[in-house]
Amino acid sequence: MRRRGFIVLSIAFAMTIPLEAGAAQPRASSPPAEPIRYTLKFPAPATHVVEIEADVPTGRRSAIELIMAVWTPGSYLVREYSRNVEGVTATGAGGTSLTVTKSAKNRWRIETGGVDRVRVRYRVYGREMSVRTNYIDPDFALINGAATYLTLAGDTGSRPHDVSVELPAAWKTVVSPLQDVPGGSSRQFRAADFDTLVDSPMVAGNPAIYPFTVRGVTHYLVDIGEGGIWDGTKTVADVQKIVETAAAFWGAVPYDKYVFFNLIVQASGGLEHKNACTLMANRWDVRTRRGYAAWLDLVSHEFFHAWNVKRLRPVELGPFDYERENRTRMLWAAEGLTDFYGSLIAVRSGAITPQEYLASLSEAISELQTTPGRLSMPVEQASQDAWIRYYRPDENSPNVSISYYTKGAIVGLLLDLEIRRLTNGAKSLDDVMRAAWAKYSGAHGYTAEEFRTLVSEVAGHDLSAWLHRALDTTEELDYAPLATVGLVVKADVPDPARPWIGLSTANTTLRNDNGRLVVAQVRRDTPAEAAGVSVEDEILAIGGYRVRPEQWVTRLDAWHPGDTVPLLVARREALVTLQVTFAAEPARGVKVDVDPGADTAATARREAWLKP
Repeated sequence: MRRRGFIVLSIAFAMTIPLEAGAAQPRASSPPAEPIRYTLKFPAPATHVVEIEADVPTGRRSAIELIMAVWTPGSYLVREYSRNVEGVTATGAGGTSLTVTKSAKNRWRIETGGVDRVRVRYRVYGREMSVRTNYIDPDFALINGAATYLTLAGDTGSRPHDVSVELPAAWKTVVSPLQDVPGGSSRQFRAADFDTLVDSPMVAGNPAIYPFTVRGVTHYLVDIGEGGIWDGTKTVADVQKIVETAAAFWGAVPYDKYVFFNLIVQASGGLEHKNACTLMANRWDVRTRRGYAAWLDLVSHEFFHAWNVKRLRPVELGPFDYERENRTRMLWAAEGLTDFYGSLIAVRSGAITPQEYLASLSEAISELQTTPGRLSMPVEQASQDAWIRYYRPDENSPNVSISYYTKGAIVGLLLDLEIRRLTNGAKSLDDVMRAAWAKYSGAHGYTAEEFRTLVSEVAGHDLSAWLHRALDTTEELDYAPLATVGLVVKADVPDPARPWIGLSTANTTLRNDNGRLVVAQVRRDTPAEAAGVSVEDEILAIGGYRVRPEQWVTRLDAWHPGDTVPLLVARREALVTLQVTFAAEPARGVKVDVDPGADTAATARREAWLKP
């Protein structure tokens, strides 16, 4: 998954779900499991509801239990999808009603009476515009597996799941990365197992579809909501460049077909899947170079996941337990290195320019270096804590945590340059990734220790101490290696006479709440923190005079570093006067730029680095 607003070795990871009491263990000689067959209907899309019928084999057990996943791979937070399920009923032979009991927050027990199959009906409400949930309205439907399907608890993971879709009259197409059911219609699909079903979103409606072929495999750009503004012909050409460059990087494509679902719905985000990715965009992105370059970067990030994460993965990310957290220390590699390579592949493909790449790099380094939490949380801990921190941010998050996307990407950058330096350009992080693919892609995955060992093996140098500092400590990263490719990091240093207390509407530490100037964050090591400013304080006056939101920036210019002035705030309706002492404004971030004094060797290394 991609942050910042903005899959085969046909290995199917088996789902880990506790077996029901008394459920028989399968034998190697057992015949293929009968499929669960789902039918999806949208009788009234304006109600945001999909109606589902599931034909479920029981094995003639007297009772079965159905479960729904509580999270979806690539988005590391328990999201409780079952909260959107209603009206679960079941019938047996001849339409006989069966007893259904809600046995857990995401489980339903059905007394079957010993029949061989039951028909289960239920409804799912979907109106959350995100890449990880369902969204249904009269224009289109986005259906995500984890948020939609009930399956048998205790399944071995090898049972096929068939999906048939009945469309409203106004919709003409349904697109899925799943294979067609043999002998079925274009609206019938088959997943080899539940993991594949969960990992295969579908879009129904009237999308614009742009097929293209890379290495003999058909890819599809599927646009919803072009609205006469989004230029699908232009974008598919750039997407193809990215696909070709990524395929050349890895040496092959590991799927039979691939779908880019591009929902132009005035939203943002991306989520990877084995044979697809889901993207959300603003239709105006295609009309500005900055917005379009960011979208291409997102495309490249999610597509790189088809290898890194979906098939080359940390050992903890499969087999999945869909009912609880699956924690790993390695999200810095799974997501952070994907972030690094997403941008690098985009520039190597020619879809974005080197200048746009350096601008993106500047933003990432600035984000890290202006986040106080970088001095509090190592990046491997940020990976482990994703389930409780990254997707549940609050006003204190910047003080105590970092993004494993951002720091992971920067660690990848610096590690790449370090390997290139040590080997005089003979090896790079590219070689590490390809070696990891050859050694660890497939059913097993890699451990954190195995990945670190492989880095040193490929580099031919012991990088364990380097990796320890970068991954296990909060020491500041060293950006000096950028000079080896003719780049320089320049701090954005403001006028040292400019006063600063660490509160600004520009960095979201202050917000304009209907004309009220309210504190949204208090960052560590700022004059505001030292003065005792608290989140939700309403700032009324500074220096004895009333101040309004639109006056804040210019009012601060009336003071100087070292001045101590009263700050009047309203705190839970009580008036509180604090004494705040101004400091000089620190660096606001960095800019990575080409060093005009770089020698020809460094320039040549940079050109080689930014090319395929």
